Amino acid sequence: MQNAAGKPRFAIENIMKPEDWLRLDAQLCFRLYAASRTVTQCYQPLLAPLGLTYPQYLVMLVLWEEDGLLVKEVGERLRLDSGTLTPLLKRLEQAGHIRRERRAENQREVRLMLTDTGRALQASALGVPQGLAQALGMPVDEIVALRGLLDKLLAQSDGCADASACTTAGDQKKSA
Repeated sequence: MQNAAGKPRFAIENIMKPEDWLRLDAQLCFRLYAASRTVTQCYQPLLAPLGLTYPQYLVMLVLWEEDGLLVKEVGERLRLDSGTLTPLLKRLEQAGHIRRERRAENQREVRLMLTDTGRALQASALGVPQGLAQALGMPVDEIVALRGLLDKLLAQSDGCADASACTTAGDQKKSA
Protein backbone atom coordinates (compact mmCIF):
# COMPACT_ATOMS: atom_id res chain seq x y z
CA MET A 1 0.00 0.00 0.00
CA GLN A 2 1.29 3.46 -0.87
CA ASN A 3 0.46 6.97 0.20
CA ALA A 4 -0.18 9.94 -2.12
CA ALA A 5 3.58 10.55 -2.47
CA GLY A 6 4.05 6.99 -3.74
CA LYS A 7 5.93 5.85 -0.62
CA PRO A 8 5.01 2.70 1.32
CA ARG A 9 2.22 3.49 3.78
CA PHE A 10 4.17 2.26 6.80
CA ALA A 11 7.50 3.87 5.88
CA ILE A 12 9.01 5.64 8.87
CA GLU A 13 10.28 8.46 6.65
CA ASN A 14 6.64 9.52 6.24
CA ILE A 15 6.58 10.77 9.82
CA MET A 16 10.17 11.73 10.69
CA LYS A 17 13.55 12.48 9.19
CA PRO A 18 16.09 9.61 9.10
CA GLU A 19 18.43 11.50 11.45
CA ASP A 20 15.69 11.31 14.13
CA TRP A 21 15.01 7.57 13.84
CA LEU A 22 17.40 6.62 16.62
CA ARG A 23 16.39 9.29 19.11
CA LEU A 24 15.19 7.77 22.38
CA ASP A 25 11.99 9.81 22.37
CA ALA A 26 11.17 8.46 18.90
CA GLN A 27 11.19 4.84 20.07
CA LEU A 28 7.88 3.08 20.68
CA CYS A 29 9.68 0.42 22.71
CA PHE A 30 10.95 2.99 25.20
CA ARG A 31 7.54 4.57 25.70
CA LEU A 32 5.97 1.14 26.26
CA TYR A 33 8.74 0.18 28.68
CA ALA A 34 8.53 3.43 30.65
CA ALA A 35 4.71 3.37 30.75
CA SER A 36 4.72 -0.27 31.87
CA ARG A 37 7.12 0.48 34.73
CA THR A 38 5.16 3.55 35.80
CA VAL A 39 1.78 1.82 35.73
CA THR A 40 3.22 -1.17 37.60
CA GLN A 41 4.50 1.23 40.28
CA CYS A 42 1.00 2.72 40.55
CA TYR A 43 -0.30 -0.75 41.39
CA GLN A 44 2.08 -1.25 44.33
CA PRO A 45 0.19 0.76 46.97
CA LEU A 46 -3.10 -0.74 45.77
CA LEU A 47 -1.82 -4.32 46.02
CA ALA A 48 0.20 -4.00 49.23
CA PRO A 49 -2.89 -4.33 51.48
CA LEU A 50 -3.72 -7.55 49.62
CA GLY A 51 -0.22 -8.89 50.16
CA LEU A 52 0.29 -9.29 46.41
CA THR A 53 2.96 -8.17 44.00
CA TYR A 54 1.89 -7.06 40.53
CA PRO A 55 2.86 -10.36 38.84
CA GLN A 56 1.04 -12.31 41.58
CA TYR A 57 -2.02 -10.11 41.02
CA LEU A 58 -1.97 -11.03 37.32
CA VAL A 59 -1.93 -14.74 38.19
CA MET A 60 -4.83 -14.24 40.59
CA LEU A 61 -6.81 -12.33 37.93
CA VAL A 62 -6.44 -15.28 35.56
CA LEU A 63 -7.51 -17.79 38.22
CA TRP A 64 -10.45 -15.64 39.36
CA GLU A 65 -11.64 -15.76 35.76
CA GLU A 66 -11.13 -19.51 35.46
CA ASP A 67 -10.06 -21.63 38.40
CA GLY A 68 -8.34 -24.95 37.80
CA LEU A 69 -6.16 -23.99 34.84
CA LEU A 70 -2.91 -25.77 34.10
CA VAL A 71 0.33 -23.89 34.76
CA LYS A 72 0.94 -23.95 31.00
CA GLU A 73 -2.43 -22.27 30.34
CA VAL A 74 -1.78 -19.52 32.91
CA GLY A 75 1.65 -18.96 31.35
CA GLU A 76 0.09 -18.63 27.90
CA ARG A 77 -2.48 -16.11 29.14
CA LEU A 78 0.18 -14.03 30.89
CA ARG A 79 2.83 -14.52 28.20
CA LEU A 80 5.24 -15.87 30.82
CA ASP A 81 7.51 -18.89 30.65
CA SER A 82 7.49 -21.53 33.36
CA GLY A 83 10.83 -20.32 34.76
CA THR A 84 9.24 -16.95 35.55
CA LEU A 85 5.88 -18.34 36.60
CA THR A 86 7.02 -21.11 38.96
CA PRO A 87 8.47 -18.84 41.69
CA LEU A 88 5.31 -16.67 41.57
CA LEU A 89 3.13 -19.74 42.03
CA LYS A 90 5.28 -21.02 44.86
CA ARG A 91 4.88 -17.73 46.74
CA LEU A 92 1.11 -17.69 46.11
CA GLU A 93 0.91 -21.23 47.43
CA GLN A 94 2.97 -20.34 50.52
CA ALA A 95 0.60 -17.41 51.15
CA GLY A 96 -2.32 -19.85 51.05
CA HIS A 97 -3.98 -18.38 47.94
CA ILE A 98 -3.55 -21.33 45.57
CA ARG A 99 -2.93 -25.06 45.58
CA ARG A 100 -0.82 -26.80 42.95
CA GLU A 101 -1.98 -30.30 42.07
CA ARG A 102 -0.25 -32.73 39.73
CA ARG A 103 -2.70 -34.36 37.35
CA ALA A 104 -3.08 -38.11 37.84
CA GLU A 105 -3.33 -38.62 34.07
CA ASN A 106 -0.07 -36.76 33.41
CA GLN A 107 2.26 -36.03 36.34
CA ARG A 108 4.10 -33.38 34.30
CA GLU A 109 0.98 -31.18 34.22
CA VAL A 110 0.14 -29.09 37.27
CA ARG A 111 -3.34 -27.71 37.84
CA LEU A 112 -3.76 -24.49 39.83
CA MET A 113 -6.66 -24.34 42.24
CA LEU A 114 -7.76 -21.34 44.26
CA THR A 115 -8.06 -21.93 47.99
CA ASP A 116 -10.89 -20.41 50.02
CA THR A 117 -8.44 -17.66 51.01
CA GLY A 118 -7.58 -17.02 47.37
CA ARG A 119 -11.25 -16.81 46.41
CA ALA A 120 -11.98 -14.46 49.31
CA LEU A 121 -9.14 -12.18 48.21
CA GLN A 122 -11.10 -11.38 45.05
CA ALA A 123 -13.63 -9.31 47.01
CA SER A 124 -10.80 -7.27 48.52
CA ALA A 125 -9.29 -6.71 45.06
CA LEU A 126 -12.45 -5.22 43.56
CA GLY A 127 -11.26 -1.66 44.27
CA VAL A 128 -7.90 -2.09 42.51
CA PRO A 129 -9.01 -1.20 38.94
CA GLN A 130 -10.83 1.94 40.11
CA GLY A 131 -7.89 2.85 42.33
CA LEU A 132 -5.56 2.55 39.36
CA ALA A 133 -7.79 4.77 37.20
CA GLN A 134 -7.74 7.39 39.96
CA ALA A 135 -3.96 7.08 40.38
CA LEU A 136 -3.42 7.54 36.65
CA GLY A 137 -5.73 10.56 36.53
CA MET A 138 -7.07 9.52 33.13
CA PRO A 139 -10.72 9.46 32.12
CA VAL A 140 -12.10 5.94 31.79
CA ASP A 141 -12.85 6.42 28.09
CA GLU A 142 -9.17 7.21 27.46
CA ILE A 143 -8.10 4.13 29.42
CA VAL A 144 -10.49 1.99 27.38
CA ALA A 145 -9.21 3.52 24.12
CA LEU A 146 -5.59 2.94 25.18
CA ARG A 147 -6.37 -0.66 26.09
CA GLY A 148 -7.89 -1.12 22.62
CA LEU A 149 -4.77 0.27 20.95
CA LEU A 150 -2.55 -1.97 23.07
CA ASP A 151 -4.70 -5.00 22.19
CA LYS A 152 -4.22 -4.11 18.52
CA LEU A 153 -0.47 -3.72 19.04
CA LEU A 154 -0.26 -7.11 20.76
CA ALA A 155 -2.23 -8.79 17.99
CA GLN A 156 -0.14 -7.16 15.27
CA SER A 157 3.19 -7.88 16.97
CA ASP A 158 2.53 -11.48 17.98
CA GLY A 159 4.29 -12.73 14.87
CA CYS A 160 7.41 -10.72 15.73
CA ALA A 161 8.33 -13.16 18.50
CA ASP A 162 9.44 -15.37 15.62
CA ALA A 163 12.48 -13.51 14.28
CA SER A 164 11.80 -14.72 10.75
CA ALA A 165 8.38 -13.02 10.80
CA CYS A 166 9.90 -9.56 11.24
CA THR A 167 11.89 -7.72 8.67
CA THR A 168 15.26 -6.42 9.75
CA ALA A 169 16.54 -2.93 9.18
CA GLY A 170 18.68 -4.27 6.34
CA ASP A 171 15.67 -5.85 4.64
CA GLN A 172 13.75 -2.58 4.89
CA LYS A 173 16.67 -0.68 3.38
CA LYS A 174 16.90 -3.09 0.45
CA SER A 175 13.19 -2.80 -0.31
CA ALA A 176 13.18 1.02 -0.18
